[in-house]
Amino acid sequence: MQYSQLGRTGATVSRLVLGTMNFGPHTAEEDAFAIMDRALDAGVTFFDTANGYGGTDRRGWTEEIIGRWLASRGRREEIVLATKVFGEMGPGRNDRGLSALNIRRAVDASLRRLQTDHIDLYQMHHVDRSAPWEEIWQAMDLLVAQGKISYVGSSNFAGWHLAQASEAARARHSLGPVSEQSLYNLLTRDIELEVLPAAEHYGLGVIAWSPLAGGRLGGRSEQGVRRGDVAPTAQLDRWEAFCAQRDLAPGQVALAWLLHRPGVLGPIIGPRTSDQLDSAIGAVDISLSEDDLAALDEIFPGPGGPAPEAYAW
Repeated sequence: MQYSQLGRTGATVSRLVLGTMNFGPHTAEEDAFAIMDRALDAGVTFFDTANGYGGTDRRGWTEEIIGRWLASRGRREEIVLATKVFGEMGPGRNDRGLSALNIRRAVDASLRRLQTDHIDLYQMHHVDRSAPWEEIWQAMDLLVAQGKISYVGSSNFAGWHLAQASEAARARHSLGPVSEQSLYNLLTRDIELEVLPAAEHYGLGVIAWSPLAGGRLGGRSEQGVRRGDVAPTAQLDRWEAFCAQRDLAPGQVALAWLLHRPGVLGPIIGPRTSDQLDSAIGAVDISLSEDDLAALDEIFPGPGGPAPEAYAW
């Protein structure tokens, strides 16, 4: 396994992040336990979830599964545990967002479901344009002081939002956000224009979600079907030929490409089975040459050159 610092902090995390969104709705609890056992034994120490995971009718279900696993295994201190706050968790008008009121309620509820006394990385799942940054950081700083969270991260923020959040925290002499979880894969490279440069400037580790682009970068099944794609495309045909020439699984190469990207802490892997987990773990052993990376840029062009100059020329 490869390891890195969590942004500009002194904390060390695995560069593969275990995503748990499937736990509950798509992966039975017994299988989820097996995946978490296998991941930790393989050196994956960074576990990611969210308070809303579990589905519309069972929000919090995924955190509950992780909580029961933590209680049964006694390995809490071996992992860096991340969850998120923002989504609607109840019928009340204050059961969502990033108000100080909801942050206080949400963190306590997550701690109960996770059966732990602290969350290592508490992430703002989305930008809340109605909540002032002063209010958000006051609430987050209090949670740090209380020992309920260690670090704050963001998710789905634009570069402008990262700057706003970081500067507001700096004005309070707070540590501020240390990570940004963002959509990033070979097919979707928009964040290279603004988010990656902002994250690098402020010392945030970037965590990539949907690294396989909803399955489209995972290659064809034995039946010749490409998951997540309704019809073959020339671009994906070239991609699969690139992987076949190197005798590598497409899904592993897609993950390895992200591990080679500057500023990227690592991708989130969201296995539904232990076999999928084992395949994803193999990505850390893949080394892509400069020629390989150049070939991938030809197949999947980025948004337009070195950033942010590609935009702010």
